Formats: sequence, C-alpha cells, structure tokens
Amino acid sequence: MPDQITRPTNRRRQFEAEALPHMDALLRTALRMTKNASDADDLVQEAMIKAYRSWDKFELGTNCRAWLFKIMTNLFINEYRSKSRTPVSLSVDDIDDSFLYGQLSMAGSQRTPEEELFNRILDDDVKNAIAELPEDYRLVVVLSFVEGFSYQEIADIVDLQLGTVKSRLHRGRKLLQKKLYDYAVKNGYLRNQTE
Repeated sequence: MPDQITRPTNRRRQFEAEALPHMDALLRTALRMTKNASDADDLVQEAMIKAYRSWDKFELGTNCRAWLFKIMTNLFINEYRSKSRTPVSLSVDDIDDSFLYGQLSMAGSQRTPEEELFNRILDDDVKNAIAELPEDYRLVVVLSFVEGFSYQEIADIVDLQLGTVKSRLHRGRKLLQKKLYDYAVKNGYLRNQTE
C-alpha cells in the first residue's frame, strides 16, 4: 500500500520539477500560435495534461522542453487540421533575401542578424509581424528566433524534415524582413535608402 502512495507523489514531483519551469515559454509560444490568450491558455493546459498523463514515457535526463513543445505543437496542428483550415499560399519570390538582415549585420554586432533584430526591437510591432505570418512559417520562426531551438530540434518538434524547416525559416525570415523594414527605418535602426 505505501508503494502505491509514493509512486504518484514521485511522479508528480518529477513532473513539477522538470516540466513546470517551461510553462512561460510554452504560453508565450502558444499565444503566438493561436493569436488568442484564451486559446493559448487552453492549448498549454491541454499540453500539460497530456504530458502529465504520458510522463512515464518521458526519459529523465533528456530535453523536457523540446518534449513539451512537441506535445503542444502536435495538439495545435491536430486542432488546426480538425478545423479544416488550409494554409495560406503565397509567393515570396519577390522579397529580397537579405537586405534588412544584411543591414543589421553590418552594424557590427557579434550576434546573428535574427538575434540582433529580435533583441533590439522585440515589441508590439515585431510581435504583430510574427502573428501575421502564415501558420507554417510562424511556428518555425517562433521556435527558432524566439525560443532558440536548433533546426534539428524544430524538425523533431513539428515532425518535419530538416530541409523543410530550413526552407520555412528562410521564407519566414524573408516575410519578416519585408514587414519590419519600415519599422526599422522609423525607429532609427536603418536609414532609408532614399534619404
């Protein structure tokens, strides 16, 4: 009888110690995925319930954060598919690949252009630009630029090929550059080329 009492208690303690520290990151990403605070709360709650129920499948010592993001992302994707929404199709061929990021990197920073951009101007305009990205691009952009996951971790989380992740990040980056160029000029991060 005492063994039955300790197992659930240990399980709960392990879960609380390993999983709960990632709640803020999950909520931040869920908000960007769903674009709605209530839906984001529901998504995180559902992900944490599913994670707790599956805790016996988690290997202690592995990347709990990535495991939780995978659960949450799968829940979001399944919900997305069940609503029969079709991803937005767009042509991004006309967007310059590197203008904004090239300008930021010439500013002499030791960080990557993405890190420089998001560290310098992560406010409502940037959040809105991310929120306006099509679903497929927004998810990988948030996981990479905001949450700091590697390409391989993102591929594992969203269950995509590594090349697909790289391609979506490239296209997402191009879309963000276009959306953020005016903002960067307005706030003095870049000079307008016509001046």
